[in-house]
Amino acid sequence: MSDPVSNEPSLFRDQARDWINTHFPSRLAWTVPAAAGVALTEDQLSWRAAMGAKGWGVPTWPAAYGGGGLSEAQAAILAQELAQVGAYNPIGGMGIMMFGPTLLEYGTEAQKLEHIPRIAKAEVQWCQGFSEPGAGSDLASLQCKAEDKGDHFVISGQKIWTSGAQYADWCFCLVRTDTSKKHEGISFVLFPMDQPGIDVRPISLIAGNSPFCEMFFTDVKAAKKDLVGPLNAGWTIAKRLLQFERSSISGRDAFVGAHLPQLARDYVGSDETGRLADHDLRTRIIRLEMQAHALKLTAARSRLEATGNEGPSATTSIMKNVGSSVMQMRAELALEILGNRGLGWNGDGFTSTELGLVRGWLGGKAASIYGGSQEIQSNIVSKRILGLPDPARA
Repeated sequence: MSDPVSNEPSLFRDQARDWINTHFPSRLAWTVPAAAGVALTEDQLSWRAAMGAKGWGVPTWPAAYGGGGLSEAQAAILAQELAQVGAYNPIGGMGIMMFGPTLLEYGTEAQKLEHIPRIAKAEVQWCQGFSEPGAGSDLASLQCKAEDKGDHFVISGQKIWTSGAQYADWCFCLVRTDTSKKHEGISFVLFPMDQPGIDVRPISLIAGNSPFCEMFFTDVKAAKKDLVGPLNAGWTIAKRLLQFERSSISGRDAFVGAHLPQLARDYVGSDETGRLADHDLRTRIIRLEMQAHALKLTAARSRLEATGNEGPSATTSIMKNVGSSVMQMRAELALEILGNRGLGWNGDGFTSTELGLVRGWLGGKAASIYGGSQEIQSNIVSKRILGLPDPARA
């Protein structure tokens, strides 16, 4: 049993700080989580196990399902204390970003008990079967079909741009269960990835890794108990999941990337007062840090407002676009700071940090596309927030 946490902010801050100092390996300070598929070090495994056992990888999820059971205010304090020592949250992935929150809202009690605790401890990895070659921006035109076979569905078709499919244990997937209707003919199903009939093919990217994959399904089975929500009601669930995804992209700490002030000191140098020697660079770093901090505060406010309403709203589209922009600007500024050390894509002449920043910059170009392109998000803002007419219908 975990020690009870205090509801008094200052006491909880002391508790969080003491726990972090006890469990966070200092050697991991100011590092980022390992990429999917990369073997974890002993320190990384220890930190992930500690956060998973405490439930603080998902601090506001219910304790009954392995979460931290904290309030939003307590979660904010926890995030501040983690940031103070350069500690990252080791519990992540599709299960945290989008599927877990969606299942907590739409899943049965049995589904929650089966899946949420394992997500909260990072014991299982999930992938998202949404986009298809002919169903990207118009996702509701998807054709991947699920046939009713009594106690299970048989799924056949194709998905694309599936992040981390080559490492995933389970997939949450949109399938067509009624061909006579478009939006009302889609269902939301779950199935394990370690079964016959699933062919995963990574798509090579310029960044050197392959987070995106194609998936081909031939008579893949999904049990009826793994249908989330009513039959043919998957589109409603998918829209909510995409809101969670966009909210997560805008509010996550991953866009922080390199610690720019320290990076600039290392590669550009300081003047006699200890300030960054390049005045213009110093100004641009400050402006970017202000934007990033404002985004964090706005995202936190948005999450608090969502708890009193019906979950994430269309404002997540604004946050997603801003978050993607900040992420890309930070990556570009980091490469500028590196100078000619930011030209490396591979080779022994560059450090792992330098290569990581270059590849992160390249991979980050996709941030304005995945999770819904910037153009699609702008259309959502135009129609659902500003109330402007839909030009496609005009």
